[in-house]
Amino acid sequence: MQPEIHICCDNEAVAAAFADWFAEWAGGKGKVTVALSGGSTPKALFRILAEQYEDKIDWKKIRFFWGDERCVLPNDQESNYGMTQDLLLRHIDIPLANIHRIKGEDNPKQEAERYGELIREHVKMEDGYPVFDLIILGMGSDGHTASIFPHEKELLMAESICAVATHPETGQKRITLTGPVINRAQQVVFLVTGASKTDKLRQIIREEGDWLSYPAAHIRPLSGKLDWFLDEAAAAEL
Repeated sequence: MQPEIHICCDNEAVAAAFADWFAEWAGGKGKVTVALSGGSTPKALFRILAEQYEDKIDWKKIRFFWGDERCVLPNDQESNYGMTQDLLLRHIDIPLANIHRIKGEDNPKQEAERYGELIREHVKMEDGYPVFDLIILGMGSDGHTASIFPHEKELLMAESICAVATHPETGQKRITLTGPVINRAQQVVFLVTGASKTDKLRQIIREEGDWLSYPAAHIRPLSGKLDWFLDEAAAAEL
């Protein structure tokens, strides 16, 4: 199935368009499992959801997980959970039991295993893997997604639900969903903005050049749907 591409004028417009898409998507479903992303566009998205959709979405039927997390304290400015908590979660009526954070402050290997087991408990399983209703992803300027970096592409084929990744420049440890889990989701959505993504995004979407060297290119849901929400800068060469 070919991905659906949505192009908006800027980062804020991408966030607003996806917020509207998400509200309509969630409104047509019962209980759903959603894996969230960090980054600048989700930051704008969470603010919009809190300000404009607090009463328009039945948050009680949504279980939130994270696609990846930095191995830092939850109140650290780099924490994906911390950002989501500040901008969205504390502003909406969602049960604490529906929020499943990655404990970035704990031992990375043990936490990857624990989080994988937690996912098994709360997400529908098929053929030994969880099937999320929605996974939201970003893409770095190096073509990485979640915390699957080009130098660790083996995580795209890992048998585990979660794995420990290492940032190629800082050496920071991160916990990430693996490729097989992401590709089993019913719906995957990329939120990608900025001119630094233009070249690699063109290669991935057009399947040209070194596109297969970028982890984001390998996200092709097996039986689900793939959407890209892009700003004009990122989509300039499409």
